[in-house]
Amino acid sequence: MNMRLLAGLLFAVSVVGFSLGASLPLVSLRLHEAGADTLKIGIISAIPAAGMMLSAFMVDTCCRHLTRRTIYLLCFSLCAVSVALLEWAFSSLWLLAVLRLGLGIGMGVAIILGESWVNELCPEHNRGKIMALYATSFTGFQVLGPALIALIGAGSPWIIGVVTLGYGLALLCIVLTVPDDHVEHAEESKSFGLAGFFRVAPALCVAVLFFSFFDAVVLSLLPVYASSHGFAVAVAALMVTVVFAGDMLFQLPLGWLADRVERTGLHLACGLVAMTIGLALPWLLQLTWLLWPMLVLLGAVAGGIYTLALVLIGQRFKGQDLVTANASVGLLWGVGSLVGPL
Repeated sequence: MNMRLLAGLLFAVSVVGFSLGASLPLVSLRLHEAGADTLKIGIISAIPAAGMMLSAFMVDTCCRHLTRRTIYLLCFSLCAVSVALLEWAFSSLWLLAVLRLGLGIGMGVAIILGESWVNELCPEHNRGKIMALYATSFTGFQVLGPALIALIGAGSPWIIGVVTLGYGLALLCIVLTVPDDHVEHAEESKSFGLAGFFRVAPALCVAVLFFSFFDAVVLSLLPVYASSHGFAVAVAALMVTVVFAGDMLFQLPLGWLADRVERTGLHLACGLVAMTIGLALPWLLQLTWLLWPMLVLLGAVAGGIYTLALVLIGQRFKGQDLVTANASVGLLWGVGSLVGPL
C-alpha cells in the first residue's frame, strides 16, 4: 500500500472537512445576524451542494485529460480562492453565490477522487478500518470549524484566514505526495453510468442521500434552529461540534467492526438508529439532559451510514466502475445537501 499517497489524501480531505465545517455555519450565521430570511439562508447554504452535483459530471473528463496531481491542484486552488474572497462577498448575494458554487465544485471533485483512490489502496481485510480513518480525518477537521466559530465568533475574519491557510498547506502537501500520473483505469470501459448506479445499488443510494441531507441540515440549519429555540449562538454552534465529535470518535470502532461482522446488517442498524433520533430531535431540544448524549450517538450512527457505504462500494466495485460509483455518490450527496437546507 502506498502510504505516502494515503497520507496526502488524508491530509487533503481533512482540509476539505475543515473548510466545509467552518464555512457552512459561518455563512448561515452571518446572514442570519444580518437579518436575512430563512429562504435566503437556505438557498445560499445549498449552493455548494449544487457545485458538488456539477462536479460529478466533470470527474470522468478530468481523469481522461489531466494527471492526478494536476486535478487536485486545480481543485484546491479553486477552493482556496473561493474561501479567501468570502470576507468581501457578504454585501453581494450574487458574488457570495458564485464563490460558494466554486467551493462546491472544487470540494466535490476532490472528495469523489479521494474516496476512489483510498478505496483502491485498501486491502479487503482492512477496508473498514482504512475507510473509517479517511472518514474520521474528514469529520475530525469538520468538527474544528463550528468549534472555532464558538470560540472566536462568526464575525471574526480569522476564521476565513485559517481556512485559506489550510488550503495553502494542502496545495504543498499535494505537490509532495500525489503522483503526477494519469489514473490507470481512465481509458477502461465502465459497466454503468451515473444514473445506472441508482439501479445497480439502490440501497447504497438511499444511504448516501440520507447522510448528505443530514450533513447539510446539521451544519447549516441546526445552529439557526437551536438559536430560534432560545439557545445562545455559541451553544447552537457547539451542538454541531458535539454531533460531529460523535461521528469522529466512533468511525474507527465501526470500521473495525465492519471488518469482522456482516457489513450490510451493520449499515442497516446505523440507519434505523439515526432515523429514530432525527425524528425525536424537536422534543430532545426541550430535554437538555438527554439532548447532548443523543447528539453524540446521532453523529456516530449517521457518520457510520456514509462510512459503511464507502466500504461496501469499495468491496463491490473496481477500476472505472469504482470512480463512477463514487461520482454517483457525489451527485447524490449534492442532491441531499441541496434539498436539506431548502
